[in-house]
Amino acid sequence: MLDDFLVRAALAGLGVMIAAAPLGCFVVWRRMAYFGDAVSHAAILGVALSFGFQISIFAGVLVMAVGMALLLNLLSSRGHSYDAALGVLAHSALAAGLVAVSLLGTVRIDLMAFLFGDILAVDRGELGVIWAGGAVVLGLILSRWNALLTATLNPDLAHASGINPKRADLVITLALAITIAVALKVVGALLISALLIIPAATARVAARTPEAMAIIAAALGAVSVLGGLWVSFQLDTPTGPTIVCVAAGLFALGNIAQAVRGAAR
Repeated sequence: MLDDFLVRAALAGLGVMIAAAPLGCFVVWRRMAYFGDAVSHAAILGVALSFGFQISIFAGVLVMAVGMALLLNLLSSRGHSYDAALGVLAHSALAAGLVAVSLLGTVRIDLMAFLFGDILAVDRGELGVIWAGGAVVLGLILSRWNALLTATLNPDLAHASGINPKRADLVITLALAITIAVALKVVGALLISALLIIPAATARVAARTPEAMAIIAAALGAVSVLGGLWVSFQLDTPTGPTIVCVAAGLFALGNIAQAVRGAAR
């Protein structure tokens, strides 16, 4: 069954979504969209370092993503404007990554595949890494769900309940870095944040509880992946961007439905 590249692509997309759906809810609740962009842009520099030092791409991207997240937290704690730090580091990391790739010389890299994803080229080994990474992220979030939710929605209540918000921040940061590392092959560094944010933002319209939002986001993410693969196959369009376009279409439909319901009341 895994000899069919479309089956591997579908499984890869679903493996990413088991991590991206619940994590995306926290990204939306915490208003971390630009934080996710900055960390994902560091993925290209991680790819260049992976080829330069001949290590696993997953390991290189994970190290750079974690490093970028920690650097952002350090700069913001030192009094730098958070928006300014995000802007400087996001664009600097992307530019440095592109320069580093050009300096590799004899190593041939399909840069477009890392920028926008190449889900149709996922092999069995990469599929295993994607599902393992997704399972780790899902386990992290589920094991700390109540603590993460309390620290996100009410930091004062978290303190009173003996929950350390900084530890919650660290869990979210680590989960975000792992998700970016496993999603790079699926949608690329420039579209990872969209896959995190759009299904969660769509689910927010219909959900009544945080748990329901995470479940609905996962379902919408799965529909986006499978629908994007089908549309891409039919129209011969780039698969990663097509998946994001399907997710955006679901977001538009969700908001239109909400507006119609509101007008009918």
